[in-house]
Amino acid sequence: MANTSSSHDHNANTLDPSAEKVARVYAQAILEAADRKGCRDEVLDELRALGTDVLPKVPKARLVFDSPRVPLEEKTALIDRLSAGRMQPTTTHALHVLARHGRLGMLADVAVAAAKLADELAGRHEAVLTTAVALSADEQQHIVADVEKKLGVALAARFAVDPALIGGLVVRVGDTVYDQSIASGLASLGGKLHRRTINEIQHGRDRLTSA
Repeated sequence: MANTSSSHDHNANTLDPSAEKVARVYAQAILEAADRKGCRDEVLDELRALGTDVLPKVPKARLVFDSPRVPLEEKTALIDRLSAGRMQPTTTHALHVLARHGRLGMLADVAVAAAKLADELAGRHEAVLTTAVALSADEQQHIVADVEKKLGVALAARFAVDPALIGGLVVRVGDTVYDQSIASGLASLGGKLHRRTINEIQHGRDRLTSA
């Protein structure tokens, strides 16, 4: 069974429309440049790694990227140091363009926008799969494949955990939410996850009792 929910209940971390539009413009230009060089996947990975992995762990570099008071020459030098021998020329060029336009502080947002646009171009639908317990990579892969088969669409999926979830599995594709009864395969899968949740809760109780 499918339930349609309002688009206004997205989480608070969603970009405001104007910032999202700007990020998407740069993302599209970056993807087009990467496609001309045949390095889309590499550029996407490098943008994501720099925007979400490297900069948050290097406060000084993040400050240089974010601050409008830092001269362009200093930002350019930092980009060259970070990218030398590590990044595709297309990625480095994209960073320089963002710096010249005063948008380097939006790098993480541009990386997200580029990944979403790449999924759209590939026909993949953004989806959030919520389970009551954390799953291994193999389990996640199995669930995604099963959901794709049942819904007949390719998914760009991410997983979330909600211990309060009773049914075992909830799938959200865009603004449509599916419970595990959308198909017998998902119902079976949801049941397995539900039983696993119960087992883990019981195991935790046993450990507390023995302690």
